[in-house]
Amino acid sequence: MTDMAVTDKAARRHRWDTRFAPYGYVAPYFLLFGVFGLFPLLYTIWVSLQHRNLLDEGGASLVWFDNYARLLADPYFWNAMGNTMSLWLLTTVPQILFALGIAALLNRKVRTRTLFRMGVILPNITSVAAVTIIFAQLFGRDFGLINWVLDLFGGGHVDWQAGTATSHVAIAVMVVWRWTGYHALIFLASMQAISPSLYEAATLDGASGWQQFWRITVPLLRPQIIFSTIIATTGNMRLLAEPLLFNPGAAAATGGSDRQFQTAALYLYEQGFTNYDFGYSSAIAVVLAIATVIVAGLGYLVTKRIQTE
Repeated sequence: MTDMAVTDKAARRHRWDTRFAPYGYVAPYFLLFGVFGLFPLLYTIWVSLQHRNLLDEGGASLVWFDNYARLLADPYFWNAMGNTMSLWLLTTVPQILFALGIAALLNRKVRTRTLFRMGVILPNITSVAAVTIIFAQLFGRDFGLINWVLDLFGGGHVDWQAGTATSHVAIAVMVVWRWTGYHALIFLASMQAISPSLYEAATLDGASGWQQFWRITVPLLRPQIIFSTIIATTGNMRLLAEPLLFNPGAAAATGGSDRQFQTAALYLYEQGFTNYDFGYSSAIAVVLAIATVIVAGLGYLVTKRIQTE
């Protein structure tokens, strides 16, 4: 009788372990996500419904959707969104094209291939502050290396920070330099999963290397290209350090004298930590989060359809 009781107890304990142990294994993730992810998000939404100044915490008042109505009529916000979209075009397309080219080169059998693969990721692990400061010096108006090279070819000195187009080009170069290697490694991993028999058959049919790249490699990398595009898009939504440090000083948060390179994230920073309007900056954060989710959702649907086809 005692043996049967012990056996029943062990069986019951096994059933409980099988049923509830998996939840215990994943519980730390959901706990951390709740504390550091979900709670800040919900708190930001709550603050966006208030008029709150960081210097006067006790003076907060509930204004419901007034911050969002103000946001929709704010020309500075739409200017920042326009700058963000411009930088998205100037950074995403070159990143994808350069990454595809670098991945194709690294996929070839060359000496010290591992060294080159390690080298392309170095810009990504470099401090963004250090990268921006160095590039700001390179694009300096009076003593910058870029203007020195342009002057050798008769291009003259360009005030990269003064104009909208020039400042966007300078910031785009920083972003492309830093993130191209990351996307190249993603494409490289996918290229190595493509069956060599496809290229062998194409070679027998007389296809050149260029034709094989565009007719075989690129179509098979469509899901990865969409993934990298989504990553680049969400990264541009929170583009802050590059425009902030490109013009350091008292007016750094405005993104230039005429707000010519102020991104949406930088405008959020200005409202929250320069003007101390925490409620309005929270509304901007919520709108950017919604835009990011929409972009990620569209990318997921496109990728799912491609995989189905």
